[in-house]
Amino acid sequence: MSRAEQPTSSRADRLSDRTDQPSRRTLLAAVVVAAVAGGAAPAVAEAAGSAESAGPDGAHDAAPARPVDHHSWTTYTDWRSGIAAGTRAVAGVRPGLVLATPAGTTDYTDPHTGTTAAWEYGTWTSPVHRLAVPATEAIASWNASTPAGTWLQIELKAAYSDGTNTPWYVMGRWAAGDQDIKRTSVDDQTDGRSTVWTDTLAVDDAATGLRLTSYRLRLTLYRRPGTKLTPTVWRVGATGSDVPDRFTVPASVPGLAQELVVPRYSQEIHAGQYPEYDNGGEAWCSPTSSQMIIEYWGGRLTPAQLSWVDPAYADPQVCHAARYTFDHQYKGCGNWPFNAAYAATFKDLQGVVTRLTSLTDLETLIAAGIPAITSQSFLKDELTGAGYGTSGHLMTVIGFTADGDVIANDPASPSDQAVRRVYRRREFENIWLRTKRYNASGKVASGTGGVCYLYFPARPSPLQRRALEAVGVR
Repeated sequence: MSRAEQPTSSRADRLSDRTDQPSRRTLLAAVVVAAVAGGAAPAVAEAAGSAESAGPDGAHDAAPARPVDHHSWTTYTDWRSGIAAGTRAVAGVRPGLVLATPAGTTDYTDPHTGTTAAWEYGTWTSPVHRLAVPATEAIASWNASTPAGTWLQIELKAAYSDGTNTPWYVMGRWAAGDQDIKRTSVDDQTDGRSTVWTDTLAVDDAATGLRLTSYRLRLTLYRRPGTKLTPTVWRVGATGSDVPDRFTVPASVPGLAQELVVPRYSQEIHAGQYPEYDNGGEAWCSPTSSQMIIEYWGGRLTPAQLSWVDPAYADPQVCHAARYTFDHQYKGCGNWPFNAAYAATFKDLQGVVTRLTSLTDLETLIAAGIPAITSQSFLKDELTGAGYGTSGHLMTVIGFTADGDVIANDPASPSDQAVRRVYRRREFENIWLRTKRYNASGKVASGTGGVCYLYFPARPSPLQRRALEAVGVR
């Protein structure tokens, strides 16, 4: 997305159409930091500090219920628990779902090319997941391999709190490549009470009290007829949330001083490159942030994969990330689940989209060596040192200073060397966690309420697993 304040161009302000209708400090952060201090720290971590577990008066803060419920299906047992038609579960180090004997053949007309082709398909429908927190929004995410000649569709059907149901909503039509279909979100999906906004299903009027109480996901796997090709899905899930409407959030207490060594890439040096992907690098904050963390975990692209990029361009992997996260309906690279799915195409990586509830959550992850990508919107004077305002921007949180300020790799920087920034803790947590704000025109617009991409190993270490569980990801 562009870092300029453009009130009509970003998802944040698409969501604001419907918005016009104490950050907690947990013991878990201290537990994780203690584990880092007492065990082997990640090879990429520097200068681990320690977190206290009590407030200034020596008492522990009570932890309210998380307003977020993230659930994923990932195990062999999970895949066998759903309803399969033409698909089957596969065991192994990384269990998954594949096509078996297809359930049938269907035609698909790609809305972005006009091409109609026949595809064999099979489906898998998850069990019902009852949300721990009745939700106003739900965001699906998935990890899969789609060899040439294959693709997949993800749908979500939710139950309302009044006992009725949504229709099956398409949350994405996705392929790792772009030769068979153009990966796409689907617009104009609504039943008059909820609507899909690119990658987010949202109750139209949360003030009525209507909520999503449970959901099912449906995967449809496609392949060229007559072949033995198959997608393989390793993870599918969704984040349901009911984050309170707020212009400001309570201040959190610093608990960690640590910085991870994460590659630094600027989107700005790509301005004007490959304008067919959302007008070029000026709008590539999401794929640029994704590429930073992918490479932190060791993900690398081969010369053959990068051969299509003009050799005169620096950091060609950023151009590659933009192309392969691009949503042809949204006409941008900022589709949240598409970025997580792109990350998971790299060997031994997985990715999810979720919401976190505090900077303490980020401290917990950083202590375990896990950086995070956060989504925020702000005016120029709301984030000291940024030098810009934005209606939607992604950046990578890589640590915290001794004073608790946020260390971020901000891709909206003039060079790779300038990407590392330190932002004031109070300002950062507010622009990231709030759900409402005033845009450059003085109108009420939406904030993301703590949206975050998390990329981490397919087989997390015990420490990483505990940190992820502490922030609701399993």
